Amino acid sequence: MSQRVAVVGAGIVGLSTAWFLQEHGFDVTVHDRTHVAAGSSWGNAGWLTPALTAPLPEPAVLAYGLRAVLSPASPVYVPLRPDPRLLRFLIGFARHSTARSWGLGMRAYAPMNRRALAAFDELVAGGVEVRTEAADPFLACFRTAAERDPLLEELAHIQAAGQDVKFDVLDGEEASAADPGLSSAITSAVRLHGQRYLDPPVFLDALAAAVRDRGGRILEGAEVTAIEVDSGGVAVLGAGALDGDNRFASVVIANGAWLSRLASKFGVRRLVQAGRGYSFSVSGDRLPRGPVYFPTQRVACTPLATPRGPRLRVAGMMEFRAPEAALDPRRIDAIVDAVRPLLSGVDLDGRDDEWVGARPCTSDGLPLIGATSSPRVFVAGGHGMWGIALGPLTGQLLAGQIARGITPTELVPFDPLR
Repeated sequence: MSQRVAVVGAGIVGLSTAWFLQEHGFDVTVHDRTHVAAGSSWGNAGWLTPALTAPLPEPAVLAYGLRAVLSPASPVYVPLRPDPRLLRFLIGFARHSTARSWGLGMRAYAPMNRRALAAFDELVAGGVEVRTEAADPFLACFRTAAERDPLLEELAHIQAAGQDVKFDVLDGEEASAADPGLSSAITSAVRLHGQRYLDPPVFLDALAAAVRDRGGRILEGAEVTAIEVDSGGVAVLGAGALDGDNRFASVVIANGAWLSRLASKFGVRRLVQAGRGYSFSVSGDRLPRGPVYFPTQRVACTPLATPRGPRLRVAGMMEFRAPEAALDPRRIDAIVDAVRPLLSGVDLDGRDDEWVGARPCTSDGLPLIGATSSPRVFVAGGHGMWGIALGPLTGQLLAGQIARGITPTELVPFDPLR
């Protein structure tokens, strides 16, 4: 009984936590209301980019203005509707969209970013049979040099926070030479070094297989609706594929945008709001060689090898609304309109795999990782756009905290009870 742990959520954060708990000798059962990688882990860009992993609330977000965020074509979209919970989140988000708050958050992220890629290497060395890919080249592209300046300023602030970031500044000709998939509209770029990427559902399938091979159970179609704690342990309650053996020594809540529904009763007051992102895949006769980022448009492109041949996953946008809401085709259209002038040789009209996923966002842009008011209940979530990049390290650090009873230094700023 003392070695049994339940994990709620089979995305990269939950599965990574399960894998690293197994490293400490725990017997792990993972519960997911649908299936492995069903949430925001499935269709995102798959970037492992420590150079860009930073708090989402920033002064630039406030520059959009009310009229912009109410437009479905805006990179950041808030549908107009009465929702007190969302209003509370947005007020908190705006309050943290300052240079000072972003700087404090970046200093919290920097130690995590320095270790993030090594956690992936440990998973691969331990039997997860999918490797990460070197992002060579990794280009952030702009139509003008003036558009590039905010990214250069951000990279300088990231370096000032104690994180080593290596990059080159390119003109349009140099960018086209590095990646012929760019159109002539690109006149300026930043080439980042030392970044990686992966195909999220492929990696998650391999990670799930490794958890199972090491004796863990993954219950798909098992919706956890309540967690009850008493002196004897934790009961995981719900519907679907949950089995009768539902008592554990402790539980980790890692169910993404739905985290608050289970964690609030354990003292986690900070809301986790769905920041929905969209993606689709396309083919073409001149796909980008490596990941391409269009910061002004907030669109990310990732080349993937698939059974259908080479594809480009195009992902982007931020939409604050309910996680279960249907896909809004206007958001797909906005991505297409944004990148059509910027890419050459890509068939944006022959789209497949149109998808929307709910990124779990917090108002201060920092994830929630660690113990709650109950010593038996832990949470791991709220990573915003960086769940893939920080998922394995989150699992590694949290598993160590559960095993040893000591909070790692890196997790102190992410206290769920803050």
